[in-house]
Amino acid sequence: MTPKEPESSLDEKITGALVGAAVGDALGGPVEGYSPDQILERHGGRVHGIVGPWNGDAWRTARPIAPYHKGDGHVTDDTLMTHALVRVYATVRDHLDAYALADHLVPDLMQNPRWIPELETEAIPLQRLFLAEKWLATRLHYGHVDPREAGVGNIVNCGAAMYMAPVGLVNAANPAGAYAEAVDIAGAHQSSYGREAAGVFAAAVAAACAPGATPDSVVTACLALAKDGTHTAIEKVCEVAARYSDFESALAPLREAIAPYDTVGPVYRSPSLDARRPSRTKAIEELPVALGMLVVSGGDYRHAVLGSVNYGRDCDSIATMAGAVAGALGSPVPRDWSKTVAEASRLDLWEPATTLTAVTREVFERDVRQRRAHEAAFTEIGGLRCSD
Repeated sequence: MTPKEPESSLDEKITGALVGAAVGDALGGPVEGYSPDQILERHGGRVHGIVGPWNGDAWRTARPIAPYHKGDGHVTDDTLMTHALVRVYATVRDHLDAYALADHLVPDLMQNPRWIPELETEAIPLQRLFLAEKWLATRLHYGHVDPREAGVGNIVNCGAAMYMAPVGLVNAANPAGAYAEAVDIAGAHQSSYGREAAGVFAAAVAAACAPGATPDSVVTACLALAKDGTHTAIEKVCEVAARYSDFESALAPLREAIAPYDTVGPVYRSPSLDARRPSRTKAIEELPVALGMLVVSGGDYRHAVLGSVNYGRDCDSIATMAGAVAGALGSPVPRDWSKTVAEASRLDLWEPATTLTAVTREVFERDVRQRRAHEAAFTEIGGLRCSD
């Protein structure tokens, strides 16, 4: 689990994004579902690094519906799904679509036991996933639904968005390509603004890989692609975020900015009756807030992730997204955090990055050949006209 030194800027960005996402996930896990005030009271101040489970040694029984060891550097399902998608890319070695999830991701989740940090045992990943992610197996494996439509009917949440960083990395510096690929992939998992968020998050990661990228250029790229409530929510949240330069003062204003578009409601563990239903005017909370924290922090990894963690609510996914984008921008992930998370989770956080970097280069080279073949064919039929 020793970090491998990146060999190029592409290596650095892919490593930064994937390691950054995993570390953000692990930091956010133990305070997920709580409010900033509850976090402040529980920890006697803000969270500034890796902390233990919310309920201490009673983590197994305190919440029977979620008997998971969240904390102590353990990653959650966000990272398990991200790494699973990397494995799909490693198998297919090309752009993915919804069928790739049916053909490769679901069998991997159902058939290949792996170490699950929150369960402290080896199990098939499906046993750890939330119900909205188990939907993949229900619809694709058991229901044999068309993969492009399998997401319809699922609760609308951030489940598909949370693991789309690899799509943005395979399409590094091409936000529109990342968006289109992620929207296709996510059709197997989500619909409505949950599927839209997957596309926009992938675009954000791709935009962060561009030379000279900044938080503002990432947000601009997202707004150029985002539709409906997702577009409006990102715009409003980032407008508010631009007024702040420290996460403490931004916590309440960012929540206030996203509230009109969030269907879950003020108490995260008691969602409203209209929660998580398809809508053209709503957005998932996690992505706009992650981008808002990116703006508040000026792209600094530590600041963006700690802001996301202390925001509470679904903060492991918020910190996963903020961490991925900040890492892709080149802000370093603290080595003490990544080392602790890797050891505690018994995961090699750097191997998926090495694998995905090789796949990304292969895919790009194939794309170039295909574009050149298209250009030659288009020119031959008189489509390309040379100016005088």
